[in-house]
Amino acid sequence: MRRLLATLSLLLLAAALAAAPAQAQARLPIRGADVSSLAKSEALGGVYRDALGRRGDPLRILAQAGLTHIRLKVWVNPADGYNTKTQVLAVARRAKAYGLKLLVDFHYSDTWADPGKQYKPAAWEALSFDQLRRAVHDHTYDVLDALRRQGTTADLVQVGNEINGGLLWPDGSNANWANTAALLNSGYDAVKEVSSATRVVLHLANGGDNGLYRWWFDNAAANGIRHDVIGVSYYPYWHGSLESFQANLNDVAARYGKPIVVAETAYPFTTADDDGWENLITSPEPYAGYPATPQGQAAMLAKVASVVRQVPGGLGLGLFTWEATWTGVKGNGWDPADPSSGNAWENQALFDYADRALPAMAVLGHV
Repeated sequence: MRRLLATLSLLLLAAALAAAPAQAQARLPIRGADVSSLAKSEALGGVYRDALGRRGDPLRILAQAGLTHIRLKVWVNPADGYNTKTQVLAVARRAKAYGLKLLVDFHYSDTWADPGKQYKPAAWEALSFDQLRRAVHDHTYDVLDALRRQGTTADLVQVGNEINGGLLWPDGSNANWANTAALLNSGYDAVKEVSSATRVVLHLANGGDNGLYRWWFDNAAANGIRHDVIGVSYYPYWHGSLESFQANLNDVAARYGKPIVVAETAYPFTTADDDGWENLITSPEPYAGYPATPQGQAAMLAKVASVVRQVPGGLGLGLFTWEATWTGVKGNGWDPADPSSGNAWENQALFDYADRALPAMAVLGHV
């Protein structure tokens, strides 16, 4: 049975690679996975296996598949005590031991920050603007300096997560670009004080929306917002066609001259549910031509990588698949304040419902 599974995995890998354009170039420098849910999953009994079914450290399994980076989010004081400096330090130590590099994603919140919500941490709600700017600096510095002191310096840092409308609302909303700039530059300064070599990423969602990116980064330039890399979320079932995605990346690279990384992307490998909590994506073919199957998931990640590779001037750095280790473990749900909440994403992880590495993992490791 184990040999049969391995053979099937290899066939799926070959089919996925065949679906992507042949590339003579070297692999993308960033072939990454967000594993922010991992610490809580493992604490609640989560198990991970390689494609042959052998149980192991998921970070080692990712590294052996050819991945180069992990991504970890940071919340300030979440209700469940996860996604804080404590877990970031522990997971980063393991990841670096396997040769994986690190992107740290600061949400500047106690919970999810994205285009629809950028809530201040409870401890920062009554701060004046100058105090808020200092809190951003000090929180950023604290986490990154702890990483540096344990010998696991961050390679990339997101100052904010999907900040289409700014951060730390209402103070840092894009309704006041001067405030947005002051907060983001406080984070930038903290990153560089810890390590001048660490690259700062500014990250927006809606990767197929060129109008958004031109508006946002034109205003960023006009207001002196400092950054090294442009980060993009692209979910093909939400963010427009692959053609609009390609056009946006190409234009942004030419217009601003910055390297680009897809900080988040994903695709389902099944329509089935594993934890009794309805999944967000349930269509049998969420994007035309790419079924919700292991082969379809692998082919879509290969296609997204191909888009990044085609960015002019070699400015396409690579991609991170979002929440590769967020499997259907009871208690590891969406809401950090509600242990009964479920996971609506397990059908987009890089491990299947038998906890085994999916073919998409090997594809991602070789794009």
